[in-house]
Amino acid sequence: MPNTPAAVGQAASVMCLGGSAREEDGERIAKLFGAIGKVWRADEKYFDAITGLSGSGPAYIYLTIEALADGGVAAGLPRELAFGLATQTVFGAAAMVTNSGKHPGQLKDDVASPGGTTIAGIHELEKGGYRGTLMNAVVAATQRGRELSKS
Repeated sequence: MPNTPAAVGQAASVMCLGGSAREEDGERIAKLFGAIGKVWRADEKYFDAITGLSGSGPAYIYLTIEALADGGVAAGLPRELAFGLATQTVFGAAAMVTNSGKHPGQLKDDVASPGGTTIAGIHELEKGGYRGTLMNAVVAATQRGRELSKS
């Protein structure tokens, strides 16, 4: 089950082998899905949560990029510059998490100097319940996936 970034070779795909599948089948499927991004294996019981996180997740990130760009415009940047900076910032931050070996919280702390601009912005995000809202979105999408799979 790949997500929409498969269209640009950056899918997050998760697979589960059925009872009659052989390990060779799994290797073949992993190789196919590996051509469009990264592949994980998980038990089928996790697929609703996988849908809530990586299936729906791209939309959450698109919304985040749009909001960052709108914030840049509100702060006085031209729209094209704000959009480019927001997009590259998300791309670069994802690359840092993927390639640095550091926990995202540590990377955040590395950027947020005491009394600085970043911690002031993080404070505003936390006042608005940013992390809790993202977590709730994943849980809501997971619950909706469970409802849909029963009908």
